[in-house]
Amino acid sequence: MGKDPLTRIANRIAKGNSGQSDLSPRGEEVASVDASLFSPPGRRWPRSGRMRGPFSYAIPLCSVDALTAIAVTAVAMLLPAQALAAEEHGLPGQTMPLWWALPFAGLLLSIATGPLLFHHAWEQHYGKITAFWAALVIVPLAVAFGIPSATEAVLHALLTEYMSFIILLFALFTISGGILVAGNIHGTPLVNAGLLLIGAVLASIIGTTGASMILIRPILRANDNRPFNAHVAIFFIFLVSNIGGSLTPLGDPPLFVGFLRGVDFFWTTANLWQETLFVGGVVLAVFLAIDIILHRREGGAPKIKDPTPDTKVRIRGLANLPLLAGVIGAILLSAIWKPGVSVSVLGVSLELQDLARDAIILALALLSLRVSYKSHREANGFNWEPISEVAKLFAGIFICIVPVVAILKAGHDGALAPLVSLVTSPSGEPNDLAYFWLTGVLSSFLDNAPTYLVFFELAGGDPQHLMTSFASTLAAISAGAVFMGANTYIGNAPNFMVYAIARHRGVKMPGFFGYMAWSGLVLIPPFLIAGFLFFR
Repeated sequence: MGKDPLTRIANRIAKGNSGQSDLSPRGEEVASVDASLFSPPGRRWPRSGRMRGPFSYAIPLCSVDALTAIAVTAVAMLLPAQALAAEEHGLPGQTMPLWWALPFAGLLLSIATGPLLFHHAWEQHYGKITAFWAALVIVPLAVAFGIPSATEAVLHALLTEYMSFIILLFALFTISGGILVAGNIHGTPLVNAGLLLIGAVLASIIGTTGASMILIRPILRANDNRPFNAHVAIFFIFLVSNIGGSLTPLGDPPLFVGFLRGVDFFWTTANLWQETLFVGGVVLAVFLAIDIILHRREGGAPKIKDPTPDTKVRIRGLANLPLLAGVIGAILLSAIWKPGVSVSVLGVSLELQDLARDAIILALALLSLRVSYKSHREANGFNWEPISEVAKLFAGIFICIVPVVAILKAGHDGALAPLVSLVTSPSGEPNDLAYFWLTGVLSSFLDNAPTYLVFFELAGGDPQHLMTSFASTLAAISAGAVFMGANTYIGNAPNFMVYAIARHRGVKMPGFFGYMAWSGLVLIPPFLIAGFLFFR
């Protein structure tokens, strides 16, 4: 093993996350859904050992690990609620100095660089590091503005927004974990382009993480006898792990944050399909051209024996597919059905359609645990640690963003007035091109969900206004957050996981800056064109 820390981390992830070889108990190679949603690169999940039965994961059947993970999730969800409700509870953003934003910047910088620069310490203490940054916000807020206001904000956001967010992530993570893809096909340029297209479409249906982890191993197996195959994994990250997830709130976390804030379910589909079709089409065409050139060059090279001969492709765990459809149906139900009935829980008014949606989604996730075979999840290295880690990290992120949101709400009267000026034209209208690039650049290195939230608030935070009068601004923010997560390995959770799995399977993937050279040459030109075509 080389000395490069990125390589060492990738190898540890690829080995540690899977917990198994690429063979199912029946001797078939399978695709793994072993990645954490939004997991920081470099995290290695503990190996949980062998599972004891087909219902080992079922929470109602007293799986201790599952109960522990959900308990951690529930506890961790309490604190981030301030981030989404801060502006509704009177934080005086006009008088808050810029140092209030330092914990937010420090936490995101820690998440971005910790696994790469001090990965051993991060692996053992990321929860403590997150708590440290959160404490630097919580304590001053409690002292300055009082505990009662903070409690009210926590309960409001916990019950109306964050709970729905976690339930959806839990459901997609759980249901996708029961789906396996076995078998192998030959990776010709047209076959590879077809697989990338299928993955990009699936990304908006089952999420970028789910689509990436289901399809990455099949596409790597299809190309494992080719001397030039790193580009396949690179373009997989571009299209499946990022760009493809831009059409629905299920596709990428920032879009679901927008849905919870009031953006209609099909708004992104109706307003981003042209941008997605253009950028995705250009990138796919570039891939096809490169793959054809390399495939022809390989014709004169010595033949490499195919380690995974072509066999019939089989999808196992089909019982989970209608459950995924049920998740989509539940979200659509909450968007269409408005009975005008609300229920008061601890003083917080909850709409009946939202309660029904969350209950249905949670029930579908639990049903997946019952109907999925133990061997499928075991081969996927499925365990509860990833969703628990999501809760911890996002707790810190959303706590630390509380004062940032308050300052942004102050607009030109707040400490972030220079940032407001960057995205505002002299006439006072939003500068859509600036929103696109600023959201995108920050999403390349930071988590794209809080980045989206920051610029959503910066644009006014009113979903009805943003979906109508400022529709192009919201489209710019959405496209920037989703598309430009592909610029680096740490821009979106699936990126580094795909890198790790590809390295583990012997693909000569470029390093951190080598990958950025690929993204700079392939992605930046279509981003520049898209910016001037759609957001100028």
